[in-house]
Amino acid sequence: MADLSWQVVVIVGLVAAVGAFVQAVVGLGLGLLTAPVAALLAPSLVPALPLWLALLISGLMLAGERAHVDWRAIGWSLPARVPGTVLGAWLVGSFTESQIGVALAVMVLVAVALSSMRNLVVPLNPASLAIAGFVAGASGTATSIGGPPIALLFQRERPEVVRATLSVFFFVGVLISLSGLALSGSLDRTASLLALALAPGVVLGFLVGSVSRDRIDADGFRRAVLVVCTISALALLVRSLV
Repeated sequence: MADLSWQVVVIVGLVAAVGAFVQAVVGLGLGLLTAPVAALLAPSLVPALPLWLALLISGLMLAGERAHVDWRAIGWSLPARVPGTVLGAWLVGSFTESQIGVALAVMVLVAVALSSMRNLVVPLNPASLAIAGFVAGASGTATSIGGPPIALLFQRERPEVVRATLSVFFFVGVLISLSGLALSGSLDRTASLLALALAPGVVLGFLVGSVSRDRIDADGFRRAVLVVCTISALALLVRSLV
């Protein structure tokens, strides 16, 4: 990690801890917060760093809420993530950091837009789950943000079902994405080592979020997170284009 300044490590570490707190409360958020900030400060960290951190936080969440998993949904969505991962790994190896930055910024903005459409109802059926799984595989591997497509389908389910099911999808899906990046030679070693160094902060953020979520206005908190994500994505978009 010699090529990273301590300031970058501290900033990304703080954002990752906050992202873990957010994800423990609402079910996703670590990638939405961490990926654009990491891409702004050190583009080579994306997508590997957010993926490693997502693996950790989803594993922690799954351990606590596994009884609420919707296994039928997992059965339709996860297999479809495999071909999506192949596409995502190809995209990482075929485009520049600036192009990936633009794609990441656009993905965050699309995710924010979809998350804001509370009246948008997408049927939860095998077809929609498979499509969401494929899109999540491609976007998650290329940009480290694969949660919104599947989260959109579950936005009207009980919070514990959302958190548990997304945790399974993220945990197994991220393993698939990391494997795809490794096989394509796109898994950055520095990002992997940094993820290990930032793991304690992620665990702390998760623990604080887990004990706080019942006392937080989830809707208001979610709106604030979306504002922060939008600002980060717009800054990354401008930087990548300029």
